[in-house]
Amino acid sequence: MEVEKMDENEWKYHGEGNQSLVVSHCQRCVVLRFLKSPPNQNKTPEEILHHLQNIVDFGKHVMKQFFGENYVHHGEIIQLPLDFVRQLCLKIQPERPECRCDKDMDTLSGYAMCLPNLTRLQPFRFAEHRPILCIEIKPKCGFIPFSSHVSQEIKHKVCRYCMHQHLKVANGKWKRPSKYCPLDLFSGNKQRMHFALKSLLQEAQNNLKIFKNGELIYGCKDDQDCVCDWNELARHLKPFFFPCNGLASGPQCTRTLVKELIHVITMALLSSTDSCRAGHMKTVPISQGRSYCEASAFNKELVRNGKHKLESSGLPRGCLLYKTLQAQMLDMLDIEGLYPLYSRVEQYLEEFPEERSTLQIDGPYNEAFYEKLLDLSLEDDGTVAFALTKVQQYRIAMTAKDCSIMIALSPCLQDECSEQRPVVLTSKSRFTFSVSVLDLDLKPYESIPHQYKLDGEIVNYYLKNVQAKEDPVMSNLFKENEDCTLVLHKV
Repeated sequence: MEVEKMDENEWKYHGEGNQSLVVSHCQRCVVLRFLKSPPNQNKTPEEILHHLQNIVDFGKHVMKQFFGENYVHHGEIIQLPLDFVRQLCLKIQPERPECRCDKDMDTLSGYAMCLPNLTRLQPFRFAEHRPILCIEIKPKCGFIPFSSHVSQEIKHKVCRYCMHQHLKVANGKWKRPSKYCPLDLFSGNKQRMHFALKSLLQEAQNNLKIFKNGELIYGCKDDQDCVCDWNELARHLKPFFFPCNGLASGPQCTRTLVKELIHVITMALLSSTDSCRAGHMKTVPISQGRSYCEASAFNKELVRNGKHKLESSGLPRGCLLYKTLQAQMLDMLDIEGLYPLYSRVEQYLEEFPEERSTLQIDGPYNEAFYEKLLDLSLEDDGTVAFALTKVQQYRIAMTAKDCSIMIALSPCLQDECSEQRPVVLTSKSRFTFSVSVLDLDLKPYESIPHQYKLDGEIVNYYLKNVQAKEDPVMSNLFKENEDCTLVLHKV
């Protein structure tokens, strides 16, 4: 891609996170990702290049091993003319949310990551002229902690996401708690998955966005700027699901369209679109785990209807949700069991700071780094090596807990299936689709103390302000435990 021959006006602001800013090309299916830094704290070009190379290597050598070739798009590093970068920065600056402008886009190094635009179908082998609908879901942690190091029993009953919702509302981040529970989405049970997705559509927060031809049409750009009108969403969806306008408008039309959308998302999430076959499977029983969250609005609805048990379905092993859950479950000790091991590593680094590079805390993220992650032993021999392995596994798990899943959909006719793309059907439409995973930067080693402190705040707030007011009958919900298994495999 010859970026230097393109006009900066052909690029538009796409979005940003804490560490990077992304622009997308108006015609081509590519995005450029630039690093950000606080004002007056610019890194050298060499430091920028090293940082970007670590991101690429981590996706290529580590996360592809967990998720599979077709799901992970690690991109490549390119060098751009500095004048092009400065002009591009000036163009997009007015489009950035005010809350994101505390950090500046890197305009000094000329380095950026070139990635596919995951709001489009992948792989992108030809020009797409058909309309594209893309749903971005940030599913969060899909299991209840099973570690014996957990000090508060509530963590064995209520998931982190559901507890954190109440603290976020109290802190003013969101107006009301969402009914979404990650365990419902990761259950593989279509009834629970439908409820979870409907809850996300009702209260999207930063866990769901919908794009049409790359433009955000539903969800939150930032904490204050949300577009979540079901009637407006239905207007966008109608040409996709009812192209011949075979359905009248109104509330019934909106409900039907949302139901169809949820069905398509569910089928795409349960599909396996990775052609790579798993190699040697290593199955390690971990503990007794609970597949239900007592705070789930779905479970509470069951109780109100006099039901106390729902048949569990489980996820197909080839689907992206299953692979995401397996990576998340590398958090085998919970932050409470992990933090003392982090402290052991920290103490060692205080005595031998020159060993930080040898321990690969900041990379390189190569095949040797990945191989060390496969040691699932929980027998602590008191060494720094054991502690470091668990710390690195925890960082992988946290990355998987915060990733986003991108589902791109495009209408297709029955005679257009020669493209060898997977297809999902609705009552009146058929879609070809692709599923990808996004936001796979390794979580910082230095963030572990913050996670430990935040975990305590979440649990303490929930115990003091929520659980005490809950109906006592909920504490007896789904007492039975189910086997929880971690599967690691190469692809």
